Amino acid sequence: MSGHSKWATTKHKKAAIDAKRAKAFAKYIKGIEVAARMGGADTAGNPALELAVSKAKKNSVPNDNIDRAVKRGAGLTGETIDYSEILYEARGPQGTALYIECLTDNKNRAASEVRVAVTRHGGTMADSGSVAYLFERKGVVEVAKTDGLTEDDVLMAVLDAGADEVIEESEVFEVVSEATDLPEIRKALDESGLDYNNDDPQFRPTMKVDLDAEGAKKFLKLVDAVEELDDVQNVYSNADIPESVLAELEDED
Repeated sequence: MSGHSKWATTKHKKAAIDAKRAKAFAKYIKGIEVAARMGGADTAGNPALELAVSKAKKNSVPNDNIDRAVKRGAGLTGETIDYSEILYEARGPQGTALYIECLTDNKNRAASEVRVAVTRHGGTMADSGSVAYLFERKGVVEVAKTDGLTEDDVLMAVLDAGADEVIEESEVFEVVSEATDLPEIRKALDESGLDYNNDDPQFRPTMKVDLDAEGAKKFLKLVDAVEELDDVQNVYSNADIPESVLAELEDED
């Protein structure tokens, strides 16, 4: 699920590490292909491609994979790369909402696979607009926690760059801004020497729904099933799992 949350660690423990890593690589590769297709293979003249390549390298995608993706996207290999962005809306257990972001070269396949994954794991597909209004588009950057780094330190680094707030989570500080302010936020963090990741626009819930243990188990299985789909880039939700429920789930493992 895109974005850091206090139940992300529990969810990731339940996933196969190698499979998650491969899916993450595929996500960055698609981003490179799309950027190269839109603006060409030269990173010096294509800022979107430069950013996509930088993110891939930061997340340990092999250079050979990156180079092939650039060439494929720019049409230098004879392959045709034509992805469409699609958003699907769904409902999960206990009134939770899911906003599913896909990048696909086959809309029919993506729609079918998302529908099957959702319905087989206790969710229901929702009408267009019935979930979207529960989210707002924001820029989110995760700053790594280091010894001595405080929430105020991060806030001071990004305040003049347009940050709305800094939120302390268990493993990172989240810098939240308008999506259009992300370039300035990145620049401010670079100038301050602060390490960061997941610096993308995200759909953030305007209000959250607390889950009990039974609902949390169903929700985690649902999200994992959707995230495993090749065409799915991000899954956003308004679900929140309280610390007490997290502890209960970990005791069951």
